[in-house]
Amino acid sequence: MRLPCFCQHLSMDSTFKSPLFHPTTSFSRSQVSFPFFSFQTQYLTLNKPPTILRCSNSSTISCTTNGNNNNMAGLPVKKKRKRYRKQYPGENEGITEEMRFVAMRLRNIKGKKVSSDTVSDSETDTENTPSDQEKEEDSETLKSGENGGDGEAETWSPTMEGFLKYLVDSKFVFNTIERIVDESDDVAYAYFRKTGLERSAGLSKDLEWFSQRGLVVPEPSNPGVSYVNYLEELAEKSAPLFLSHFYNIYFSHIAGGQVIARKVSDQLLEGTELEFYKWEGDVQESLKDVRKNLNMLGEHWSRDDRNKCLKEAAKSFKFLGQIVRLIIL
Repeated sequence: MRLPCFCQHLSMDSTFKSPLFHPTTSFSRSQVSFPFFSFQTQYLTLNKPPTILRCSNSSTISCTTNGNNNNMAGLPVKKKRKRYRKQYPGENEGITEEMRFVAMRLRNIKGKKVSSDTVSDSETDTENTPSDQEKEEDSETLKSGENGGDGEAETWSPTMEGFLKYLVDSKFVFNTIERIVDESDDVAYAYFRKTGLERSAGLSKDLEWFSQRGLVVPEPSNPGVSYVNYLEELAEKSAPLFLSHFYNIYFSHIAGGQVIARKVSDQLLEGTELEFYKWEGDVQESLKDVRKNLNMLGEHWSRDDRNKCLKEAAKSFKFLGQIVRLIIL
């Protein structure tokens, strides 16, 4: 674009908005502004038309850009709803409380939950629970053994041969978990040494007592051997999963073992109390300390590890139930 050959400044007429020219002195450079665009011009002092060196439709670009921004700003913005994960039953209190809910869920009597609170809580936790078939098997396991014979108290009848097998397999299991905790280099196991819950020494005395009375003490049977092999593999693979079994083995023995002790003592031992069911000090306080340490460690575990611990808790009850069943064989 070339302008008329006038050496003048340009201004705008207020009526027609067109450029007007006024005489001026010579200069080399000037800014020309029009209603919708502006450009910079180069003027020469000679009688030659000015040459435009650069032209930019800045107003148009600015309007277009602002228009796009306005359009974007005018669109409705949908805010993503922040979804909060629903907590597992007992999660606020620690991993041991979560495992207690697993035990309560398995303690079904003819398909009914122990309490209405347990029903509502357990129904929300379906992602990491055993299948219906597994729950039925585990429920029967608990009812026949560590659960104290709920629903089957009248038909549950121990035998001396079966009880000896139960003691031998129990000693094999307790001796294994206590040895693993004592010998392991994993710092997590250090919290569970000399807890006051140890049972292998008392079981050794009981088996010696039976042997002195002419009873044959058998070798560990398949339920005990299978569980020990599983525990040894688990201890090398994952401390959280192994500790889930560690806690539930003691918890089950303290909670349900007293019922077994009374039945066996009354029916087979003429009231004799075995060392297996004796503790030095307050056993509930010792269990409380173990629970506290496990909850403390559990705070540093991922949700995935905690879910796996809940699965292992159900497996623990199943293994223990198979050992308890030896009593009535």
